Amino acid sequence: MNSLAKEERILIVDDTKENIDILGEVLSAYKRSVALNGIKALQIAKSKKPDLILLDIMMPGMDGFEVCAKLKEDPDTADIPVIFISAKNQVEDELKGLSLGAVDFIAKPISPPIVEARVETHLELNRNRAILEKQNDDMQQTLKKLKDAQTQLIQSEKMAALGQLIAGIAHEINTPLSAIKSSNQSSDLDIDYMIDHCADTIRKLSDEEMLLFNDLVRSSLSKDYNMTSREERKLRTRLTSEIEDKGIENADELAEKLVEMGFYENVDKFIPLFKSPGFKNLMLSACKLAGLKSNSNLINTAIEKVSKIVFSLNVFSRFNAESEAIEFSLTDGIETALTIYHNKIKYDIDLEKDFKFNQILTGYPDELNQVWANLIHNALQAMDHKGSLRIKTYQEDNFAVVAVKDSGEGIPEEIKNQIFDPFFTTKPQGEGTGLGLDIVKRIVEKHSGKITVASEVGVGTEFKVYLAIKQ
Repeated sequence: MNSLAKEERILIVDDTKENIDILGEVLSAYKRSVALNGIKALQIAKSKKPDLILLDIMMPGMDGFEVCAKLKEDPDTADIPVIFISAKNQVEDELKGLSLGAVDFIAKPISPPIVEARVETHLELNRNRAILEKQNDDMQQTLKKLKDAQTQLIQSEKMAALGQLIAGIAHEINTPLSAIKSSNQSSDLDIDYMIDHCADTIRKLSDEEMLLFNDLVRSSLSKDYNMTSREERKLRTRLTSEIEDKGIENADELAEKLVEMGFYENVDKFIPLFKSPGFKNLMLSACKLAGLKSNSNLINTAIEKVSKIVFSLNVFSRFNAESEAIEFSLTDGIETALTIYHNKIKYDIDLEKDFKFNQILTGYPDELNQVWANLIHNALQAMDHKGSLRIKTYQEDNFAVVAVKDSGEGIPEEIKNQIFDPFFTTKPQGEGTGLGLDIVKRIVEKHSGKITVASEVGVGTEFKVYLAIKQ
């Protein structure tokens, strides 16, 4: 178990001091509370709101079943996961406990590795649910901000561009949300299987087989699942050959399960486990546990993507007229604008980034975000969203330079000198106010800089923004 202290609080309910001492040592990385009887357990659960309860069944006075029932009846404690611990070791007791709302069942004598794995699995599910709830709240708040901003689109060039992108942004958010939903549903099915079958299967193992099973599961949870289909095929072929050499039947089926678990080394160690009578059920249980880890990784990746989109939306839609300049990263601002326009770029645009300027600047990053968004937006429109977009940053003398180059139709020479004039636009009516480049020029000049344009009809256009580097 991780030696670092964890924030989750676990309530241990048992009338036997020896069991409390063992569980306390096994779960020493977590914050713990202890109750010696059911009445005290209900009081602590209501006052301290633990993240998980380990509940003994056989206790004097109020037994564990009654305690669990009362916990689930109280709205303040109904959502707390309960894992029963009992020496009775009967399927009827497991079914009764699960019907009362428990999430798992651990048999005595206590096996520390099993306790660790079960506790961490259910706490990980709680963490993911908490993250999802927070992400959902954040997205709801962000989408509300976007809806409120729609009434001001005609007055703001920045909000006008954002309004045109809302559908694409919604699609970008829905994709990882779908991945989260699918992974969560898969995890629910795996948990249902584990509740129905895993305890009975594991209970039949010998001590040696239990250690091997635990080692197999832990090894699979630490594997890297980022393999190509070709690599997986080669790995299955190699594992099948190795397993067949050991005289194990259905080697191809076993090899497929191992690859699915992300396990592909030191197979010889687990041959005794593979030869046990119930190894098929064991492998299925191990796959379910590995699947929970895989689903958790997918959920975290999807959450990171949503977080990046939400963060970029917040940054892009924010506008603070700072009274004083602040330090900022030029690259971060450009990446924020690219995230906003990702849905417009990812299909038919060849994007090349060459960021050589990595110093910290001083200025007004919220205003500069509008500069990068406007230049990228104009470049995409000039190419009709098909072509090449090159964005570079570098230093020239005492200036940080941002160059945005497109492969569009170019700007005719006769109107090149007018593009920075207020209200001048070549876009169709309703697609622009003609204030975009005028606003860009004013923001750049506020940073003691300048903006230049070089264009050739039929070849493309390059804007260069020069921002003064203040020593």
